[in-house]
Amino acid sequence: MSLIPSSSQLPPLFSVLKLFLIPVGGGIPAGVLLARAGGLAWPVTTLLYLLSDLILVLAFEPCLRLLALVGRRISLLARVVAAIKQATARSAERFSGTGAGPISLVMISFGVDPMTGRASALAGGYGFIAGWAFAIAGDMLYFAVIAVTTLQLNTYIKDPETTMLVVLAAMFLVPVLVRRLRSAQVPLPGR
Repeated sequence: MSLIPSSSQLPPLFSVLKLFLIPVGGGIPAGVLLARAGGLAWPVTTLLYLLSDLILVLAFEPCLRLLALVGRRISLLARVVAAIKQATARSAERFSGTGAGPISLVMISFGVDPMTGRASALAGGYGFIAGWAFAIAGDMLYFAVIAVTTLQLNTYIKDPETTMLVVLAAMFLVPVLVRRLRSAQVPLPGR
């Protein structure tokens, strides 16, 4: 596989990019499998995912800035922004105990999505470059985990559709199971 896509690889290239632009993360397994079937090298696939994150920056940042601007002027939105800041601080405490630092923001983006990571970074006082760098770093880690899992699982299952369904189910069920296990381990006050 060549790192520079040939003209015959352009249709899969754009198809993979479109799958990566699906906001919930379901496009990752399908995109990775399509990229492999289309003969795209893994660095090209990774760069396509990074490109989808950069497209997200261009689409989401103006909305986030507008919401922050309007939120200062409308009391209801100001309360929503304050609630988001408090929720972000509570979420960040789980990762570091000291607020929304860089590692916490990367982990929020990894665990939720890059838009939440960026919103948390903005609430934590981080600017455009640093905020998106943390958000994209977390999202790229998430991509790596899902991509490697998808490719490894597909070597055993051999059916791309079944592989994709198993990975998608795991993407939604594993976080629920982790939350339940964590909540079961939390000692009750006074015990």
